[in-house]
Amino acid sequence: MEELLLDVPFVCKSWYEATLNPKCWQNLIFPENFFAFIDRVRKEYQKEVSITTFIKSMVNRSSRCATTLMLPHCCTEEALEYAAKHCPALRDFCLHGYLSHKNARLTPKMIKNWKNLEVLRLRRAHYIKEIVQQICVHCNNFFQLMLPRSYVWDDVAYTIVSCLPKIKHLFLKGGTIERRNLLMILQRCKELVKLDVRDCFLFDESDGVILELASHIPSFSCQGSTDIDNSEDREVHIGLYQCDAGHMYWYQDVPFDWNFMN
Repeated sequence: MEELLLDVPFVCKSWYEATLNPKCWQNLIFPENFFAFIDRVRKEYQKEVSITTFIKSMVNRSSRCATTLMLPHCCTEEALEYAAKHCPALRDFCLHGYLSHKNARLTPKMIKNWKNLEVLRLRRAHYIKEIVQQICVHCNNFFQLMLPRSYVWDDVAYTIVSCLPKIKHLFLKGGTIERRNLLMILQRCKELVKLDVRDCFLFDESDGVILELASHIPSFSCQGSTDIDNSEDREVHIGLYQCDAGHMYWYQDVPFDWNFMN
């Protein structure tokens, strides 16, 4: 996006005209360092533009042909709703960071616009039950769910196995998932070809039962995962994630590096 907007158009007239082709904007990947990017845009074009207006203008360049949408962590409610309505061909949706409670509640409502959705990447599992239920109804080609650093509690695990039993790729790296919920996923999602539960809490990487159930999965990773034996420490750890799931944010939001999943 940066090159298409700030570099290529200034090479020559023909290159500028080429950047007007909607096919150049099928992958709407907003930079992780969004504020630095939009500051450069403002300076280059000598024009003040709001975050909402800018996101909407980039969506318009795709002429409803965008297949990948990766929105910045500062995305507004208006921009989120606009993108959902004007990207009907979307196959891959991602958010760089956390959404506010107000914005996060919109996500389940957006899914119905994306019949071709295949991949969903969200930071934290807010409204994931409602989102997965909508995917089950509207997205027949869906195969990959990424929820890094999320708390996968009982209801979330049950919703995943009930609504997405044929899911192929599931990424939960760095999260908290109780052993019984991981066992449920392994037992009921029989078509998994990639399951990443590295660096998780509440189960141990050397658990023999888990390793046996996962033995058929071509790509299974659980290195660095560990249980918490002390019941008090366990409750404190779960409590922190539950506070987060309840939108009681005690951290400062920052752009998220999806390379963390590699």
